[in-house]
Amino acid sequence: MILSWLGILIGVGAILLGNVLEGGHIEQLVQPTAAMIVFGGTIGAVLLSSSTPDFVRALQGLPRVFFRGLPDHSALITELSQLASLARREGLVAMDKALGSIRNPFLQNHLRHVIDGYDPAVLAEMMEEEIEHHEEEALAAAKVWETAGGFSPTIGILGAVLGLIHVMANLSDSSKLGAGIAVAFVATVYGVGGANLILLPIANKLKKFALMESVEKKLIYTGLMGIQNGLNPRIIEERLRAVTGHGAHAGGGAEGAPQGAQQRAA
Repeated sequence: MILSWLGILIGVGAILLGNVLEGGHIEQLVQPTAAMIVFGGTIGAVLLSSSTPDFVRALQGLPRVFFRGLPDHSALITELSQLASLARREGLVAMDKALGSIRNPFLQNHLRHVIDGYDPAVLAEMMEEEIEHHEEEALAAAKVWETAGGFSPTIGILGAVLGLIHVMANLSDSSKLGAGIAVAFVATVYGVGGANLILLPIANKLKKFALMESVEKKLIYTGLMGIQNGLNPRIIEERLRAVTGHGAHAGGGAEGAPQGAQQRAA
């Protein structure tokens, strides 16, 4: 979260400071016409190329970039290890009393299925499908921002061309030349700068969130499968730490995790 704000501050600030050091003025970069062309054109292109659900999820994911840090899996590993110990001591049904204190909806939902005695194969398939579906949705939302980052520089060039057309059409009127040239060059700055300083970094951060959430669900998958199969809590904990890459046997510790998720993580 802090790095996101710091990145915006340093990236944009360095460009503005560099412009000032070169003898320019910040107000020279404020061109409403160029902003309308670049940002309006980019939004239109993104709307045309995206589905409504993906676009809505992309907007919903934006606050997470600036107001939410990456998840800490250590607390989840501890919670799953405690559930495994409880099931080992008192049986699967004993975990029912822990359901109310669980905040993770994926864990709470499928722990209830374990308690209810779902067939392991059926439960595994249900969780695998949900993990894959969630990851696809999260990556599609990130793709919307990535798409915007791809369109923005091109729209900036389009704005530059429009500005130059305006200049060429008013060569006889020197009072209009400066405004036309300003729109031309500032539009390019908006397009390239917006893509590389804001849009593409947001897409990359949302992809990181998607990966971390996929790992979180893989942890739950591995933990619940181990609990349902009656594995020793210590073995379950080792497997959980291996899923995050911090276990003693991290090279093969993702055993029990969804096969598709293992391949995507690789």
